[in-house]
Amino acid sequence: MSRQWLSARERSNIFAIRVLVWIALSLGRPVARAVLIPVAAYYLIFDARARQASQDYLQRVLRRKPSLREVFRHLHTFATVALDRVYFLSDRWSMFDIRLHGEERLIEQLKNNKGCFLVGAHIGSFEVLRSIGRRRQVTVNLVMFEENANRVARVTRAINPALEDDVIALGTPDSMLRVMEQLDKGAWVGMLADRAISEGGTVAVPFLGATALFPAAPFRVFALTGRDVILMLGVYRGANRYDLHFETLVEAPVLPRAERDQIVERWIRLYASRLEYYCRAEPFNWFNFYDFWSSDDKVG
Repeated sequence: MSRQWLSARERSNIFAIRVLVWIALSLGRPVARAVLIPVAAYYLIFDARARQASQDYLQRVLRRKPSLREVFRHLHTFATVALDRVYFLSDRWSMFDIRLHGEERLIEQLKNNKGCFLVGAHIGSFEVLRSIGRRRQVTVNLVMFEENANRVARVTRAINPALEDDVIALGTPDSMLRVMEQLDKGAWVGMLADRAISEGGTVAVPFLGATALFPAAPFRVFALTGRDVILMLGVYRGANRYDLHFETLVEAPVLPRAERDQIVERWIRLYASRLEYYCRAEPFNWFNFYDFWSSDDKVG
């Protein structure tokens, strides 16, 4: 791929984002949601990679071959969550019915003025957490690998420039310093842990009946902070409802050098098992539209 092509694609994406933002904020959510129907249909028909990835995942999670209607529903749910992100980033969260489960875990952290690490996944919306944080006057930072961080920062800048600094890029000289500073201030720091950038630094664990590679880096970051790690998933339940689930994943993690690999694998297995639980409960909420499983584990 040439840099020129990537640059043109990036410009096209930014333009599409701005159009979506204008439709969402100027014409309202009902009109914007109507626009999503042909958008999801387009991807169903013309994006073979997304369609195949959806079919593969749905066959695993539903334990049967999915219908085209179900693949469309999966793509449409993703598009809906992406649209709602515009409203969450624009502080219009009052238009949503947000229900909290396990909130006492965060309340305890707030009472002690302790920042905590929130591990999420590409399930539902992470942005719904920002709305809860702003209600409680707590900063919510998202830690990402540099390339993804730059992409998210551009999207955030197009919607709400004031939140751009809440994205922390890993791999820079001061990235961990920024993470620790935010935690020391009592902020919530979140990271999505279900997407590997490459096969390097991954751990193979069971997930939805086959072996999948999960990145080890997020769990090593957790250990460096020494803070409680809380699983957070903002599940979309249809209409204007989101259910925010919190549960303690690891308490004050410690990673002795001699046992590092075994402990990281244990944490990843626990994370993958909880991720599988929520995927089974709300199968159309998981949004990793690529070949998540190894080629040897294709569903027949």
